[in-house]
Amino acid sequence: MTAPPADRAGDAAAGPETPPPGRPGPGSPLGLHRVVEPFGVLPQAAWRLDARAPIWPDEVRIRLGRLNLDAASYRQLRDAHGGDPGRMRSAVLGIVAERGKMQNPVTGSGGMLTGVVEAVGPASPLGLRPGERIATLVSLSLTPLAITDGLARWDAHSEQVPCEGHAILFGRSIATVLPGDLPGPLALAVLDVCGAPALTRRVAGSLVSCRRPPVVAVIGAAGKSGSLSVAAARAAGAARVIGVVRDEREAADLRAAGRPGPALADAVVVADARDPLGLAAAVRDAGGPAGLTVVCVDVPGCEGGAVLATAQGGTVIFFSMATSFSAAALGAEGLAADVTMLIGNGYVPGHAELALGLVRGHPGVRSLLESRIGAEGGQR
Repeated sequence: MTAPPADRAGDAAAGPETPPPGRPGPGSPLGLHRVVEPFGVLPQAAWRLDARAPIWPDEVRIRLGRLNLDAASYRQLRDAHGGDPGRMRSAVLGIVAERGKMQNPVTGSGGMLTGVVEAVGPASPLGLRPGERIATLVSLSLTPLAITDGLARWDAHSEQVPCEGHAILFGRSIATVLPGDLPGPLALAVLDVCGAPALTRRVAGSLVSCRRPPVVAVIGAAGKSGSLSVAAARAAGAARVIGVVRDEREAADLRAAGRPGPALADAVVVADARDPLGLAAAVRDAGGPAGLTVVCVDVPGCEGGAVLATAQGGTVIFFSMATSFSAAALGAEGLAADVTMLIGNGYVPGHAELALGLVRGHPGVRSLLESRIGAEGGQR
């Protein structure tokens, strides 16, 4: 593996960069050439990445606008540091400086980002052009990243982190140009979780096409991924959609989301997702058990309840980065539960367009999302 050269004056100029003599060819489209340690693993599994600014011929450099930390990582950072903004900023800066990427060492997760295309290698297959405002659709846990402003504009009250610096995309990375008809913070919030509604629609739609329209239960239905998954299940033709929320405030928000038109969810119930018996009973009383259960909460300990809320022969989709594979698998075995369990990997072809379409077509979903990010509405 050959490391890129040291930073050069003028390296931030827009447009393709000419590889200096001795630089390797296109590099690995998977980003293996950016792995510092341990050598030979994929960037997501690496402890440290090379985040220096000069790009390989098939890479793209992004000038950062803001990061969107995934919900599980943000919650862990907030809880570990008592919500103190200075300590949270220092923690994120420390992770990025040490690892060359934003990968929370406790949760293993990252998030995604928005920014402006700064430089495009001549062999890049991504179709991006300098000056375009884009969102990455790959995790920060595998994206080379450098932050230069000390996160001075982040108040730590939200997952969205205004910042300056750069990020690197590989030949096999995924990104999309930001839509012009939606505010940047809203588009970022949608694109951060766009895999959830896409997979929900795919699975629910496959059951509908087999003439088995499912009862769908969405746990965490008032959140970003949850509200979009509720809308996706509805669009797929689910027989009944049950929204599970954590308290009466969220229940009121979700019930109001469809007004004055049809309700977003057929039933809204309040239950603690970490209470298996209580959650299963709440879903059952609302018209379950569910043929499809979608877990969109960011706390650990929800696996057993999701399994119990699902009918025999049904499917559970886990979208939370707080999910424990062993708890889900062994818990289902111990309950003699014949359920298919899927881990949402964040990518489904067409996921960005589908999620943005749901926001455009469902004012209630948009209002729920905007209420989540309202505190950042005035930030650049």
